[in-house]
Amino acid sequence: MSKKKKVRLYNKKKKLPETTIIANLQSKYDTIDETKITKFTDLPLSTKTLKGLAENDYVEMTDIQRQSIGLALRGCDILGAAKTGSGKTLAFLIPLLEILYCKQWTRLDGLGALVITPTRELAYQIYETLRKIGHYHDISAGLIIGGKDLKFEKRRMDQCNIVICTPGRLLQHMDENPLFDCVNMQVLVLDEADRCLDMGFEQTMNSIIENLPPKRQTLLFSATQTKSVRDLARLSLKDPMYVSVHEHATHTTPEALRQNYVVCALEDKVSMLWSFIRNHLKQKIIIFFSSCKQVKYIYEVFCRLRPGIILFATDIAARGLDFPAVDWVVQMDCPEDVNAYIHRAGRTARFQRNGECLLVLLPSEEKMVEKLRTCKIPISMIQINPNKLQSPQRKMEALLARDVLLKETAQRAFISYIKSIFLMKDKEVFNVHVLNTDSFARSLGLAIPPRIRFLQRMEQKRQLSNKNTEEKKPLTVNNELNDINEEVNDYKDDEQEIKSQSMDSIDFTLDDSDDDILTVKRKNINLDDIQIAIANKQDEGLNKKKAVTKAAVAKKVLRKMIVPNKKITFDDKGELDEDSGINIEIAKQILHEEDKFDKQRFREKIKEKHKEKKRKLKTSKKIDDKNDQDETEDNINNYTSDDEYNGPDLSWLPDPDKIYGKQGENYSETQESEEESNIHRPPKRKLITQDEFKKKKKQKSLDVDNTDLKADEELVLQLLQN
Repeated sequence: MSKKKKVRLYNKKKKLPETTIIANLQSKYDTIDETKITKFTDLPLSTKTLKGLAENDYVEMTDIQRQSIGLALRGCDILGAAKTGSGKTLAFLIPLLEILYCKQWTRLDGLGALVITPTRELAYQIYETLRKIGHYHDISAGLIIGGKDLKFEKRRMDQCNIVICTPGRLLQHMDENPLFDCVNMQVLVLDEADRCLDMGFEQTMNSIIENLPPKRQTLLFSATQTKSVRDLARLSLKDPMYVSVHEHATHTTPEALRQNYVVCALEDKVSMLWSFIRNHLKQKIIIFFSSCKQVKYIYEVFCRLRPGIILFATDIAARGLDFPAVDWVVQMDCPEDVNAYIHRAGRTARFQRNGECLLVLLPSEEKMVEKLRTCKIPISMIQINPNKLQSPQRKMEALLARDVLLKETAQRAFISYIKSIFLMKDKEVFNVHVLNTDSFARSLGLAIPPRIRFLQRMEQKRQLSNKNTEEKKPLTVNNELNDINEEVNDYKDDEQEIKSQSMDSIDFTLDDSDDDILTVKRKNINLDDIQIAIANKQDEGLNKKKAVTKAAVAKKVLRKMIVPNKKITFDDKGELDEDSGINIEIAKQILHEEDKFDKQRFREKIKEKHKEKKRKLKTSKKIDDKNDQDETEDNINNYTSDDEYNGPDLSWLPDPDKIYGKQGENYSETQESEEESNIHRPPKRKLITQDEFKKKKKQKSLDVDNTDLKADEELVLQLLQN
C-alpha cells in the first residue's frame, strides 16, 4: 500500500504598510524608560537602524545614549554633556536617522538634517560612522569640508538629505551655491558645541544661524558643554533638556584614566620627551604641543633620529577624534584651560578602557594643578629620574648645521612657542618673561637664539607708556621740537615710539575715575600752540621715516667738525708732527697728473691703431691692382704668342677672280682710299707687345699725384724699418 504524503499549508504573513510601522514606532516613544533599557534593541527603532547597529557590534548603550536618545525621538531640544569617549556620536546620529525615516524623507525633499563640527577630522569621523549604521536607509549624506572639490560639492548639494560640515565651508555654500536650500530642514546638530560657539567661530555661526529656519529641533553635544545664556539664546532653543550623565560624578575625566604631572625646566623638555619615548617603544603615544610649527620641527627631527613610533599633534586632534587603543597622552605644553586638558586627556581611556595621561609643566605653571583639582580632576605628581635622561642636543645641532631648511624650521618653532605663551589669557599660569629663552633655543639645537621681535616691540611700548605717565612735560612748541629732534637722531627701531607719541605726549586727556563723567585734567590751554606743535611733529615724523643714507651720515660728521683721513702723530719730543697722515690735496694733484699722462698715452695708442688700419687697406688695394695686371698680361701673352695667328682657313671658298674677273689691275689705290673714306668704319685696333704694355703702365703710374707717391714711400720706408 502506498502511503499518502502529507502536505502542510503555511499562511504567508502580510507585510504591514510603511505608515503603519512608523505609527507603531512613534506610539512607543512616550513609554521609553531610561532606567530599564540597556541595549539598542530595547528602543523602538526601525529594523534598518537596528540591522546597521548589529553589523557594527553596537549592542549595549552608554549612559549618554540611554538618557538622550529617547528625549531626542520625542522632539526635545537637548544639551548633552558627557565624558570623552562616552559615545556621544551615536547619541545624535540614531535619532537623526529615525526622525527622517519616520517623516519618510527622500532625496526630492532636500536637506533634512545638518551636523556642524569644528574640525574636518571630526566631520570625517562622524560621516564614516553614519555610513556604517545608516547603510540600509534610503537617505543620502554628504561631507562638506574644506580641502575638497568645491565644484563637486555644489553640484550634489541639492541631493543630500544629511550634511556633515564645518562652519566655514557651510557658510561658503550658503553664500555662493544656489542649490543649497535649508527651508525644510528638521534637525540641527552641533558636535563639540562649546567650541563651535566660542569666539573663534562666533561671526561664522551667527551668519549660519540667521539662514536656518526657526522651526527646527536642535541637539548640542560636548564633553564640556556650554551653559551660556547668550549662546543658548542665539540658537533659539525651546525648553532644552540638559542631559549631563556625569555632572554628579566624583571625577570629570574617565575613571579608568590615570593622570600624572611632572615639573620640568624649559631647556629639559626635549631631553625628557626623548627619554620617555625611548622607554615606551611598544606603546601607542599621542604628544600634544601648543603650535603647529613645534609639531613640524619635532616630527622632522625625530624622523631622522628615530626614537620610536609616535603621533605629534596640536589641539586640532584633541576634540572628538577616536584613536583606537592609545596607551599614553603626553601634554608637552600646558593646555590653555581646564577644558583643553579634558579634551586632550580624553584621547585615551575611551569606552571603559585603561589609559594614562602625563602633563609636563614649567615651575611657573604649577598653578594649573590647583585649577584641575578644583574641577574634580584627580592628578598626582611624579618625579623624573635624572639618571635615565638622555639628551639628543648634540645630534640635533649636527643636523641643523648640515640642513639650513631644518634650522629655519627650528627657529620658527622657537618663536611660535614663545608667542603661544605670550598670547595665553590666563596670566596667572603663563608668564613669558620668566622663560629662559637662550637655554631653550640650545635645547632645540640652535647655537644662536633667534631674536624675539614682538617682545622687544612690546617692551618698548611699555617703557614709553611708563615714561609718558611719569613725566608730564609743559605744552610748549620749543620742547616738542627738541624732543622730536632727539628722536630723529636715534636708530630706526624707535619708529614705533614716534607713532604712539602723536597725541599722547600732549597732556590733553579726560578722566572718568571721579563722579563726573567728563572732567578735563588741564585747563587754560592755548589751542594755537597745540595745532602748531601737532603740525611740526607730524612733519618731523614724516622725515623720521626716511632711510638713513650715506650723504646724511657725511653731513652728520661734518657738523661735528671731524676731519676725515687725518692722522695725528707726535715725535719723540712730544711735539706735533704736521707731516703725518694723508695729505688729500697733494694726493689729488698727483692723481690729476697721472690722469693726464694716461689720457695722452691712450690718444697715441688710438692714433697708431687708425694708422695701422690705413696701411692694411692700402696694401690690400696694391695687391688687388697687381693681380689685375697679371691677369691682363697673361691674356696678352696668350693672344700674341710665338705661334703666328694666320686667321681662318678660307681655302674651301671659290676664287673670286674666276667668277668676277680680274679687277685688281684697274682698281687703283686712290679709288680704294676714297671708298673707304666714304664708308664709316671703326678704327682698326693695333696689337701691341708685352713690353709696350708695360711702358704704358709705367707712364700712367708716373702721372699719379706726387703727394700720394710721397706718402706711400714714407709708409713703405717705415714698414721696412720696423
